Amino acid sequence: MIRLSLAAAASALVLAACSSTPTPEAETAVAVSTTIEVSPYELAMQTVEELVTAGNTQAAIDRLTQLTGNPSLNRDELAEVLYRRGELRLGEHGYDTMGAIEDFEEILADYSDTEWSTAAASMLDSARGKATSLNALLAQPETTRTQKFNILMELGRHDDAIDLMLANDLTPDNEALLAMYQIGYLCEDDALTGRTYDLTEPDGTYHELRFCDFGK
Repeated sequence: MIRLSLAAAASALVLAACSSTPTPEAETAVAVSTTIEVSPYELAMQTVEELVTAGNTQAAIDRLTQLTGNPSLNRDELAEVLYRRGELRLGEHGYDTMGAIEDFEEILADYSDTEWSTAAASMLDSARGKATSLNALLAQPETTRTQKFNILMELGRHDDAIDLMLANDLTPDNEALLAMYQIGYLCEDDALTGRTYDLTEPDGTYHELRFCDFGK
């Protein structure tokens, strides 16, 4: 009787151990995927912010301009693209106040039903106020040629600014030269002729630039 009881107890322990050991199939069934999908639109907007952070504001504006022609974007996304472009154009390194006004006006005219409409109305007032102030300074007789150049650049009247620059042999500051380089007015090419302009990018890269259409 004692031998039978010991055998029964041993069998019970084996069964308990087997029942408490998880199978590979059970572990597989419990596994949960943690992958988060990011849409192409979100990736594009991330790229824009990375460009801004790196000091490539004009490249960021160009990327947003490309997005405005993307047929897959919905109305809220298009409104956000226009708003961000207007915000950058109006900002410190945007050099396009009039372009910003157009962006905010477009949101109010064509995307008034989106969440960006209220913010665009406020930004439009700021942009119009800035344009009024800049134009008033531009009209004052005591405004220097260099100041007029900077004002024209800020307004987004880049061709007028460059005409003034060339006619008076002006030397823009590094920030304005960077914008002209990013927009595509200045290039680094030994085949080009004309005056050289020294530029240092935000990351420390040095360039000797000339106007892209000189010497071609």
